[in-house]
Amino acid sequence: MGEKAIGTAVEAGRVQRVKIPDIDPEKQAVVDQYNRVIREQYDRLLEVGVLTEEMPVARVQLIHISKVQANDYNPNAVAADEMRLLHTSISEDGYTMPIVAIWDDEIDKAVIVDGFHRYTTMRMFQDIADRNGGYLPVSLIEKSIEDRIASTVRHNRARGKHSVAGMGTLVFQMLERGEDDATICRKLGVDAEELMRLKHVTGYSKLYGGENARPYSKVVLTGSQLAAKANFKKEHPNEPVPQF
Repeated sequence: MGEKAIGTAVEAGRVQRVKIPDIDPEKQAVVDQYNRVIREQYDRLLEVGVLTEEMPVARVQLIHISKVQANDYNPNAVAADEMRLLHTSISEDGYTMPIVAIWDDEIDKAVIVDGFHRYTTMRMFQDIADRNGGYLPVSLIEKSIEDRIASTVRHNRARGKHSVAGMGTLVFQMLERGEDDATICRKLGVDAEELMRLKHVTGYSKLYGGENARPYSKVVLTGSQLAAKANFKKEHPNEPVPQF
């Protein structure tokens, strides 16, 4: 079976070259049959009423890593020590949590919503690539690009892992697409005060405040927000006060 190098990593002070097995047609046929049975049994659970709502984790599919792609908007970050701990966990216990992804027909790949670091572990460590034959457990969900972004944030925030800069970028993108403040707060699980801070991180409030304000909905200001506006005016007397 042919192999190809698709990633490098630094481990114990040296560069480790990672080789992922190519898709073997005979093995892929078995994987396809496995995935088909899982989908059929999942549909049966819905038919008989065991499940009354969607439960993607009950239909986890095995997908070769060459058919899985990272997204370009994840605000999560993991330190090197945590990546090594994640490697140890997967090495000792195997993959116990699937990658969450959507299937993109345009690129014919699963695009990651949550689980980037579990995906990266296979790209970084040869032993993980070897033990799974290059296949990842993937829970597929159906979401638009806007909802995929929100799903990623919700997964990250539920674990308490997200970066302020990354969150700010997501907020900026959602505002640029015309999402109103209330919708952003609901989708991302933030309150009005945190949304205000995230707008400042990206400079959005300054770019679109005052006379140049875009037609986005206004949020009800909290006491601390009003105080922040007052402080901004005091510290920047010659600048217009941002419309939070």
